[in-house]
Amino acid sequence: MTERQATALWVVGPGRAELRTEALPALGPGDVQVRAVWSGVSRGSESLVLRGGVPEALHDSMRAPFQAGAFPWPVKYGYVSVGLVEAGAMPGGAPVFCLFPHQDRYVVPAQSVVPLPTGLPLERAVLAANLETAVNGVWDAAVGPGDRVCVVGAGVVGALVAWLCAQIPGTEVELVDVVDRSELAARLGVRFAAPADAAGDRDRVFEASGAASGLATALGLAGVEAEVVALSWYGDAAVQVPLGAAFHSQRLVVRSSQVGRVPAARAPRWTLRRRLALALRLLANAPALDALLDSEGTFADLPGDLPRLADSSGRVLCHRVRYPGED
Repeated sequence: MTERQATALWVVGPGRAELRTEALPALGPGDVQVRAVWSGVSRGSESLVLRGGVPEALHDSMRAPFQAGAFPWPVKYGYVSVGLVEAGAMPGGAPVFCLFPHQDRYVVPAQSVVPLPTGLPLERAVLAANLETAVNGVWDAAVGPGDRVCVVGAGVVGALVAWLCAQIPGTEVELVDVVDRSELAARLGVRFAAPADAAGDRDRVFEASGAASGLATALGLAGVEAEVVALSWYGDAAVQVPLGAAFHSQRLVVRSSQVGRVPAARAPRWTLRRRLALALRLLANAPALDALLDSEGTFADLPGDLPRLADSSGRVLCHRVRYPGED
């Protein structure tokens, strides 16, 4: 394959993906050509895409920034790519992050990539998109010093939310999951509990489980007048929300948090690029987050790995994809 060609992952049917070769576009005056070194699988959303679960009414709004094709299939989807600039409007060899699908080479406007800060390992940078989501969720919840925080769902996003909240002085943070994530919680500096053992009367509760039972657990752990911030995206699945019991008497609030927009209070000052740069800076000084990088495979194996990851029932946290040339 020449340097003017690329290979990309396409989802082509329910549970089926394949690698396809395509020509690279010509470099424009403000473009860069990037060689991917690592990409990351955002397991929740990519599993949904793999099964064709994006609701038809949301096909346009849920497009990834550099997605090709259309939902349900065939579609080139993804938004976690870490690579090195090969040519164009930035210095050669510069390490960058881009919200690009799984592809070994690509050409994008230079403003669409964010340079990695000094000291950030390239393989850890695959957490940037999920950390952006977590940052947005913590902003939406307005967690403050001393708050008692519960995070239901110890996947990547939930773990990152717990880690962020633990950096706020005086907070008490508990990570809750049906899978034993006690070792992970200890690495992140927070407590762990199974749902039946979780502490109630929380000031702020996050739901990041991707399961209706997790939402029910979150509501049950919220204190009077507390807010449950829902980070899970269920796609076309119908979800029952238990609005009986103490929901009304405790005047609880359920609100969504979605990474596509910066919260209104910050929107006049914060761009999406500024938020992504923040996520990368936070990662540079966070070796504890390497505990989330618990699965790895090659780009050549990704068509077979993706269905396996979708069926992993939450056992895999972050799967990173290694590209040729990264040994």
